[in-house]
Amino acid sequence: MANLRDIRRRIKSVKNTAQITKAMQLVAASKMKKAQDQALSGRPYADLLNDVLVNLKEQTNEEDHPLLKENEGEKELVILVSTDKGLCGGLNTNLFRALIDAASDNTDYVTIGRKGAQFLARSKKELLADFKIEDPVSFLASKQISEFATEKFLSGDYARVRVAFTNFVNTMTQHSMIETLLPISPIDLGRDKDFVGMGAGQGPEAGDLPEDSQIEYGGYIFEPSPAAVLETAVPQYVNYQLYQMILESRASEHSARMVAMKAATDNANDMIKDLTLDYNKQRQAAITAELLEITTAMRALE
Repeated sequence: MANLRDIRRRIKSVKNTAQITKAMQLVAASKMKKAQDQALSGRPYADLLNDVLVNLKEQTNEEDHPLLKENEGEKELVILVSTDKGLCGGLNTNLFRALIDAASDNTDYVTIGRKGAQFLARSKKELLADFKIEDPVSFLASKQISEFATEKFLSGDYARVRVAFTNFVNTMTQHSMIETLLPISPIDLGRDKDFVGMGAGQGPEAGDLPEDSQIEYGGYIFEPSPAAVLETAVPQYVNYQLYQMILESRASEHSARMVAMKAATDNANDMIKDLTLDYNKQRQAAITAELLEITTAMRALE
């Protein structure tokens, strides 16, 4: 059994640890709020951009843009969006597990985040490039990555480009996801995507519109032509989709770290209570033993 001095040392050590985890919790909470606001504020624009692409796709065909065509072969490029730092629970572990389950032998990787690069190095996977993005996430920084992936896809080196990231649901829940970035398929355009709030953009029913309204909800007139607009809108769609995925990952990271640090602080406080109780019990037992010795000695002198 530990003596009183050892227990005091442990209590002091745990208190120091609790102060550190509490400070990290507060920092993560501050960053979490900003990251969540940034991720959530981008979803309406992504939804509208998807709606425009759906209408464009209905007026054009796959031959109008190379990013809508499927390349031959089975080789794929995966963009892995992880964290630069740890202490965020099982966020990275769950993402890496999902990546290994979905990846094939014909896969090359691009990483965003130091933890992903370290994981691929340990797994002896082919790493083409490693990008670093600071907080707050910049669209220009993410655009460089999407343009790099687009260039690799257009060169014909890869049949598809996918992104492995963590989808932000709420502060307590984050889901690992692997989504196809290129080529852009009609199914992906019309499909509801929870991670960016994307959908087919279906509006209200015709009966809900004013009687004098002659414009069909969700209809667009493209100038100078749908093909010309498609040439600009498709790269923008790819750039913004990757940007939104990075925002979701960053919001998930700070949320998971805040929750993990709060749990560590609570566990440290519980341990301090248990150690303090043990310390008081042993101290009381030592005092009682001393009193018994004094009482016994006094009776022996009588």
